Amino acid sequence: MIQLHDVDLKLLRVFNTIVKCGGFSAAQATLNVAQSTISEQMTHLETRLGVKLCERGRSGFRLTEQGQAIHQAAQRLLGAVEEFCVDADVLKRQISGTLNLGMIDTTITDPACPLRQTTQRFVQRGHQVHLHVYIGTPAELEERVLDGRLHLAVGHFPLRVPGLSYSPLYQESHGFYCGRNHPLFGASEPKVDLLERIAANRVVARGYLQQRDLQALGVEVAAATVDNVEAQAMLILSGAYAGFLPDHYARQWVDSGELEHLGAGRLQLLSAFETITRRGAASPLILRAFLDELMHCSRAMAVQN
Repeated sequence: MIQLHDVDLKLLRVFNTIVKCGGFSAAQATLNVAQSTISEQMTHLETRLGVKLCERGRSGFRLTEQGQAIHQAAQRLLGAVEEFCVDADVLKRQISGTLNLGMIDTTITDPACPLRQTTQRFVQRGHQVHLHVYIGTPAELEERVLDGRLHLAVGHFPLRVPGLSYSPLYQESHGFYCGRNHPLFGASEPKVDLLERIAANRVVARGYLQQRDLQALGVEVAAATVDNVEAQAMLILSGAYAGFLPDHYARQWVDSGELEHLGAGRLQLLSAFETITRRGAASPLILRAFLDELMHCSRAMAVQN
């Protein structure tokens, strides 16, 4: 049986980075070491494990069958080590006070959103914390984080506001939908014809995503503008408008036959969700602990998916 040491964990992290980057040369910038050093580290790891992990040469980088198995095992191991470090770090800290968290609406149905798992883990730590949650538009969340009313917020932020720090979290998929009473319901035209028919009908767009949505459709002006997803869904369900919705949120009405996903696989957009905090401000312990849990849950869910 192989006995793991600190150096083995370091080498496994190097191996994971190489796989993530897709090769030795691509991993140089991330690891900040020369390619010859990376090659030496991989040779050392292969010697320690007694298996050949990858093929590298003119044909490119490719994991061997044993390398694929080791990579999967390494992800589980490093995830467990990280979770232990988070648990041990949190347990030695006494956290109390109020955490003010902001988020945009309708994230509750998104299986990719790590906030539910994060909240469960954070509360189960036994912290004496009062959690205050505010739901708002991206602009409102940015304003409240900037003036200190919120410690952090999670959402889609198309613009960059000076004084805020943005960190990637996960992505949300959006499809184009119409209601059962809409003229496009049941349409099966090719993409070009469908876009022409969409342009001839009323389109609703969220104010903070209006430019992106309209460009994707080739439409110049929205017939209606809303500030949140719930209002967007209400207008689309009415049958008078068509528009983009998060796929996870629309699914309940698609399943009941009240909405149809138009141009599935073609009229599809991704929204990058991020965390925002105030740049330069001293981070209270309660904020750092919650962010640790949030990033841990986000990485764990990404590995599972």
